[in-house]
Amino acid sequence: MAVTVIIPALNEEERIADAVQSAGDAEVIVVDGGSSDRTARFATAAGARLLLCEPMRARQMNRGADVAKGDYLVFLHADSRLPPGFAEAVEKSGVAFGGFRIRFAEQDWRLRIAERMINFRTAITREPWGDQAQFVARAAFPGFREIPIMEDYELARRMRRSSRILPMYVTTSGRRFLEKGVLRTAFNNWMTIARYEFARKY
Repeated sequence: MAVTVIIPALNEEERIADAVQSAGDAEVIVVDGGSSDRTARFATAAGARLLLCEPMRARQMNRGADVAKGDYLVFLHADSRLPPGFAEAVEKSGVAFGGFRIRFAEQDWRLRIAERMINFRTAITREPWGDQAQFVARAAFPGFREIPIMEDYELARRMRRSSRILPMYVTTSGRRFLEKGVLRTAFNNWMTIARYEFARKY
């Protein structure tokens, strides 16, 4: 068995090399959505295979999955880092779908609260979102729905019955929470979910 890490990216030159290198010896595919900076150059220099695609995260991840060689696909955000030993843990998980616990890189007490909120929510729902490095068994991968946002939530909803959250931590940037505020960001996330579910049903 093998693991392929797929990273959709757009103008992430400051972070892409660290994301690629966190994957260790795993196959890494960076799918660039038309960056105007040096993302593509830094990704290949760090050892990733580079694909070019239209700028939609769901489409970029599907494009990477199409050419991946691994039996498991790990979808990693460009501002996130995988923990040591992740590939072995994914291979041994025995599940079709899952993700990791989350830890924010920045040292801010507000982010410690956000971490606990996210990890608590995930423990209950078994629905890891994109910033928790979703992984899928290749044989069970149904593809992301190619929509502008919510593709990670939609996939997690579809696959929750075969889901497991691994007791390891993906480290990711908390810049969005710090810029907009933890409570406001959490509120906006849940309002987006509510609107999505309403639109889906009606």
